[in-house]
Amino acid sequence: MLFARGLSQISRRSINRYQWLCPQQQQFHHSNHFPSPIDASHKVLGCRVIHSWVSNALSGIGQQIHHQSTAVAEEQVDPFSLVADELSLLTNRLRSMVVAEVPKLASAAEYFFKMGVEGKRFRPTVLLLMATALNAPVLRPQVDVDSLSRDLRTRQQCIAEITEMIHVASLLHDDVLDDADTRRGIGSLNFVMGNKLAVLAGDFLLSRACVALASLKNTEVVSLLATVVEHLVTGETMQMTTSSDERCSMDYYMQKTYYKTASLISNSCKAIALLAGHTAEVSMLAFDYGKNLGLAFQLIDDVLDFTGTSATLGKGSLSDIRHGIVTAPILYAMEEFPQLRTVVDRGFDDPVNVEIALDYLGKSRGIQRTRELARKHANLASAAVDSLPESDDEDVQRSRRALVELTQRVITRTK
Repeated sequence: MLFARGLSQISRRSINRYQWLCPQQQQFHHSNHFPSPIDASHKVLGCRVIHSWVSNALSGIGQQIHHQSTAVAEEQVDPFSLVADELSLLTNRLRSMVVAEVPKLASAAEYFFKMGVEGKRFRPTVLLLMATALNAPVLRPQVDVDSLSRDLRTRQQCIAEITEMIHVASLLHDDVLDDADTRRGIGSLNFVMGNKLAVLAGDFLLSRACVALASLKNTEVVSLLATVVEHLVTGETMQMTTSSDERCSMDYYMQKTYYKTASLISNSCKAIALLAGHTAEVSMLAFDYGKNLGLAFQLIDDVLDFTGTSATLGKGSLSDIRHGIVTAPILYAMEEFPQLRTVVDRGFDDPVNVEIALDYLGKSRGIQRTRELARKHANLASAAVDSLPESDDEDVQRSRRALVELTQRVITRTK
């Protein structure tokens, strides 16, 4: 898409440069390729041009196209660097938002917002990039932006802050439910301060997120993010209370994965679009990007649970299967080796069953097929970005490239 627009712009500039040769003007139709020199000479009516001039001119245009397309292809966009300054402001605001009156609660609530353990802030990064990709202006010092646009960007930043608080709250609650002892390379909050304080800290973060959400005074956005919290609870309950058939169903697994992981990113992306007043079609493209990015992210997480190490993951490896959670790699392995179903039904409390399942997984294409499914969703996310309304704004184009780059980073990451 970007290449085609660059091609069109170069063709217009080159034709205008030689307009004085033609008594009449005729516009070229936009196309993904140029006509042959002979066809081109027939299309420019009334012009006394020779075939060699046309060939040379088009050759020059072709060289310009090659240089431009090469420059675009070579331009590396780091999604996190692109929003680093804005993300720093958000991080500082988040730390101030989670301050509590009771010292113990304050210490617990800010546990994963402290310098060095705040993570990459993946979700806020996605949302800030989406805000710019949808043509919302980036706030920079010494840049005159009207108050309406400034207010919009601030409100979209608020969505990023709310999303991160909901995400961290869900991590705190998940660690209690999973009896985890590490998170982000340090002791989990429940391990350090106990389950009760970890649950209360998660609740406190959700309450802060609700206060910030109410301040937006947008009922549709409030409804979207309230639904996210409902989905988080539903997904966790689905994981805890599965029947034997549900446990071995890929459809059930994907629905649970959407609720637990993708709902937050997809609905937050949609909220970004709604705040900017975009159409239902554009809002759904933002939603589709977030949904497919979230699904790809979790699928790779499930792969890394088998292939990663505790050091690279920041938490224990093989944690899902040891907690009896069946994920995509095992589900795919089960399709190749139906006898694995018997092992899954027995459960994984016995380490021997874990070893048997891992042996079947190693002989199967379970890991490979899960990566392929993640790649499919990453491509769907990229397609959603490519379908957004065209824009010549450099910030918009750069942010869209960064969103596409994120889809590739998600499926190639090792931690």
